[in-house]
Amino acid sequence: MDTRKLRYFKTIADEKQVTKAAKKLHMAQPPLSQQLKLLENELNVSLFERHGRYLELTSAGKALYKHACKILQTIDDAVLETKAIESGKLGMLKIGVNKSCFSYMIHPIQTLRQIYPDVQIALREGDTYSLTEQLHQREIELAIVRLPVQLEQISSVSLPSEPYVLAIAKDWPGLTRTKQMSMKDLKDLPLLLLHRISGTGQYEKIVNECKRHGFVPNVVCECPDASLLIALAAAGTGGTIIPKSSLFAFHSDALAMIELTDIEIQADAAMIWSSDRYVSKQAEHFITIVKEGMGEIGRISQTENK
Repeated sequence: MDTRKLRYFKTIADEKQVTKAAKKLHMAQPPLSQQLKLLENELNVSLFERHGRYLELTSAGKALYKHACKILQTIDDAVLETKAIESGKLGMLKIGVNKSCFSYMIHPIQTLRQIYPDVQIALREGDTYSLTEQLHQREIELAIVRLPVQLEQISSVSLPSEPYVLAIAKDWPGLTRTKQMSMKDLKDLPLLLLHRISGTGQYEKIVNECKRHGFVPNVVCECPDASLLIALAAAGTGGTIIPKSSLFAFHSDALAMIELTDIEIQADAAMIWSSDRYVSKQAEHFITIVKEGMGEIGRISQTENK
C-alpha cells in the first residue's frame, strides 16, 4: 500500500462518488476506479458499499479511513514543516479573534508586518467556542480569545487581564455625568450581555457577579457579537457590560463608559493553538512577538480607549 492509493481512497470516501473524486483529483474516472480495486485486492476487503448514487464505507473502510486521515495529515504536516523550516518569511498566517479581543491584535500584527513584510495575515472572527473548533479543523492556526477555554490539545499564552465596564447611551434617562457606578446600581437596568454560542464564558461570570451583589440581572438581550451589543446600547436599548478595550475597537460617540467600582471579576484573554499539530514558522514568529510584547499589549488593551 502506498500513500497515493490512500489519498485516492480518502478522496472517494469524502466525495462519496468516484466521479466527483476523480474531478477533485484531476484524473479520469476509470484509472481511479482501478486504483480502488487494486487497494481492495491488496487488503482482501471491500471498502465501500453502494447506496443508490452514493458510496458508503464498510466497517473495514471506516477503520482504514480513520488511519488514512492520520497518515495523510502527518505527511502533509511533514511537507509543510520541511518547506517552512528555512525561514518562515513567506506564506499566510490565519488567525482567529474574538471581537472583544481586537485590541490585543494591534501591536503583534504591526510588529510582524515590520519584521516579515511578505507574510500575509488572514483574520477570522468568532466566539471562543467556534474559534477553538476552527483550530482543531486547521481552518486557522492561532486564535486570540476570551477565557475560559477547553484546554484539551490546546497550548496557550495568557494575555493581560482588563476590567469590565458599563457602556450605555449618554442620554439614558436618569443617567448623570458620573463616571463610576456600583454593581447594585445595575439592579433594574436592562442589560445586554455577551453570550457564547456554546459553553460557558463571560455571560455566566457577569450573572454570578450580579448575584454576589444580591440581585438577579435584568438581561434583555444576549449575543456573541460585542459590536452588535455596543450598537444596541448606543441606540438606547440598555446597558452592556463588556471588556474595556471593546469600546476602543467599536467606538461610538453616543456611548458613555462607566467604571464599575466594586466588580471583582476581570476579562481574561489568551492566545491559543493546537498542541497536537505542526505550528508553522509564521505562527512561531507571531507567538514570539506576543510573548515579548506582553507589556505593550496590556498597555494598548487597557488605555487606548481613554
